[in-house]
Amino acid sequence: MALRSAEMSVAVACALTGRSRATHYRRADPAGVTLGPMHGPHRPRRLPPATITDDERARVLALLNSASYRDLAIPQVWARELDEDRYWCSPSSMYRIARQAGQSRERRAQATHPPRVRPELVARGPSEVWSWDITALKGPRKGEWYKLYVVLDIFSRYATGWLVANAEDAVVAKDFLAGAIARNRVIPHTIHADRGGSMTSKPVSDMMIDLGVCRSHSRPRTSNDNPYSEAQFKTLKYVPDFPDRFGSLADARAFCERFFTAYNHEHRHSGIGMHTPASVHFDTATEVRDRRQATLDRAHTRHPERFSRRPRPPRLPEQAWINEPVLQPTQ
Repeated sequence: MALRSAEMSVAVACALTGRSRATHYRRADPAGVTLGPMHGPHRPRRLPPATITDDERARVLALLNSASYRDLAIPQVWARELDEDRYWCSPSSMYRIARQAGQSRERRAQATHPPRVRPELVARGPSEVWSWDITALKGPRKGEWYKLYVVLDIFSRYATGWLVANAEDAVVAKDFLAGAIARNRVIPHTIHADRGGSMTSKPVSDMMIDLGVCRSHSRPRTSNDNPYSEAQFKTLKYVPDFPDRFGSLADARAFCERFFTAYNHEHRHSGIGMHTPASVHFDTATEVRDRRQATLDRAHTRHPERFSRRPRPPRLPEQAWINEPVLQPTQ
């Protein structure tokens, strides 16, 4: 004790006297010693003085779940109670109490939105359902882009209209669609598009309402809802002579003029029985298929040994779907 009264640390004093620190602490506070089961009764563990009691925890949890605070974040509750001259515990303790009660996730009431309706469109002939979209074409300098508008018939794959402009604009889109419908001379039943700014704009919507055309839109961030336009743009950008950049707006228009002429009148499309889109759109594909059958019949007559059965040309499609419904198996 003399050494301790000289303000010497316990460790130094014990080292000088040859006494272990455990013995020193045990003799200094006999009541604080916890004996194991072999040495006597087990004393309950002393809680730190800063420990929040079970009753206090229950009151804090009741506060967090009260009608006034159940939709507020915990820091909001803590600050508002502090402004009312009430202190319960720290914000971290409130978070810990809420977490132990399984309430550590989002506490606020969240607005919910119904799921977007999956568009399901079917065309059984030309001029029933059209699809349109806008893609970007690189201009002569970095950061300079031209906008290519394309609308096509999903049954015939015929591009009923296209336009290359300096920028995307709702009024330009309205005039573009109106011109395509006028040239087609048949108003389509439905025009489908994604949810771009021009597609959902008021000028385009008003024009379609005036013409009696039904509007259809893809779900947000679902490119598969507009497959025909997406596939057509890939065909465009993967042709061998598609340039890395266009030298001018006139250059881009000249290229698209050549491409869409060939696409509509020369390209044999695998999705429409290897016919050209123009042939299917203007109803000459049946005659073309009959001529193909006659040619195959002559080849079969000349060399029947080369065929295991009578050859037939590819069949024409009966319908074209955007998101064909999947039939559920019957139980």
